[in-house]
Amino acid sequence: MQFIRKIFKDKKGATAIEYGLIAALIAVAAIAAMQGLGTALNSTFNNVSTAMTTPAS
Repeated sequence: MQFIRKIFKDKKGATAIEYGLIAALIAVAAIAAMQGLGTALNSTFNNVSTAMTTPAS
């Protein structure tokens, strides 16, 4: 009986799960931010490339 009480008092597993969820949330936010940044950079480099290949009049 004391073993079961000891298991329910132990909060280490719950804390590890919480840290895992926080890490997953941060990873999802970082991926979303990097995708947006990648799209903006792609557009910028395409504009620069177009401007460099077009002769100035």
